[in-house]
Amino acid sequence: MRIEIVTAVMVFAWMTCAHAEDAMFRGNLAHAGIYAGHPIAAAPRLKWTFHTKGRVVSSAAVANGTVYIGSTDTRLYALDLATGAKRWEFRAGGRVVSSPAVWNGVVFFESYSGDFYALDAATGAVKWKFATAGERRFAAKHLHGNQPVAETMPDPFDIYLSSPAIWNGTVYFGSGDGNVYSLDATTGALKWKYQTGDVVHASPAVDHGTVFVGSWDSYMYALDAGTGALRWRFKTGEDPDIHNQQGIQSSAAVADGVVYFGCRDSHLYAVDEKTGKQQWVFSTKPSWVIASPAVRDGVVYAATSDSGLFFALEAKTGAQLFSLDFHHWPMFSSPALVDSFVYIGSGEGKLLAIDLKNRRLAWEFQTDGSKTLLPGYSNPDGSPNYYAVQAGDFYDDVVVSVDKLMNLGQVDASPVVAGNLIVFGATDGNVYALGSSG
Repeated sequence: MRIEIVTAVMVFAWMTCAHAEDAMFRGNLAHAGIYAGHPIAAAPRLKWTFHTKGRVVSSAAVANGTVYIGSTDTRLYALDLATGAKRWEFRAGGRVVSSPAVWNGVVFFESYSGDFYALDAATGAVKWKFATAGERRFAAKHLHGNQPVAETMPDPFDIYLSSPAIWNGTVYFGSGDGNVYSLDATTGALKWKYQTGDVVHASPAVDHGTVFVGSWDSYMYALDAGTGALRWRFKTGEDPDIHNQQGIQSSAAVADGVVYFGCRDSHLYAVDEKTGKQQWVFSTKPSWVIASPAVRDGVVYAATSDSGLFFALEAKTGAQLFSLDFHHWPMFSSPALVDSFVYIGSGEGKLLAIDLKNRRLAWEFQTDGSKTLLPGYSNPDGSPNYYAVQAGDFYDDVVVSVDKLMNLGQVDASPVVAGNLIVFGATDGNVYALGSSG
């Protein structure tokens, strides 16, 4: 009996070492944003770059020495973690802006074609494919105050698709058709689906047999992971006076019995995991909270859009501990916690490293696109010069301006830390891997 126990411990230790570099979206199924890699405290060294033919807003997953990441060029890429060399690519039916998940030798993701894919992680061969009722972006009239007033407009800032979570042999994800889906991870068979009131592009978190996911209908949902039954739903705010600033893009983070998430109504919420009762709410007006929060050791870390703030709150009370101002460059990227550092992307086209002990910026890395275009899009004080990219308040003008800013090489993807590397994508089409300069 003792030999069996020792052998089991040795096998577990071997497995832990073999997969020490593995990293998933938001760090774990509870999406707390915590990574087990090694922090990079000083200015990093660029280890490798891989260029796709589209924009990269998909966050990477790392498993068995391979980086899996999507691009708007309709492909999912498998790259060697150490070198960035391409191992394989798979062409999906539409843009891949869902962050993949890897489980049991299979990689899962959704495409803008409305198809959900399961591929062999080693070869890219299709294991199975599931068709949703179809993808679409959130849409509303007079969106963001744009003309024409009576026209229904798809939101150009709805840039992500839901990223899958796998638990107990089941894969969960949301869809633009308004459903939250539960599929058998081995066969792709539908187990259940739950219809919300609008687009679901937030990514589900799973904790204690419950799936937590927000919808553009302004509700956070808690669903039984086994049956899809509604356990509770929590209503966030709506603000029609400032033109449909509502809905949940932020993915939930669950820690110590509390669900934390941001909303387009310019608030960060904390609600009880079991009951859905509000614990506290923190105002970020007038800026959205698109980034998914990270939680560790009684502190919540999050970021805002237009105001470009990174902030830390007491997890129990919502009291602000500190904030850092990044010149009003929006942050859609979500923070990754490693030791006493946090890494987060910026609309300025930079990856930011924040020293949490000293509450200051430790270093920044600028993307290739940002190096080229940032001077033309910035004011003298470093803030965005939106007048340089937007011609007016007609909807088409906004679409053009968003496209221009995307060309800047924004880091809208969330970084993952795998071993000694930080891996992230940018809208200049590149996947970057940063390591210690030593």
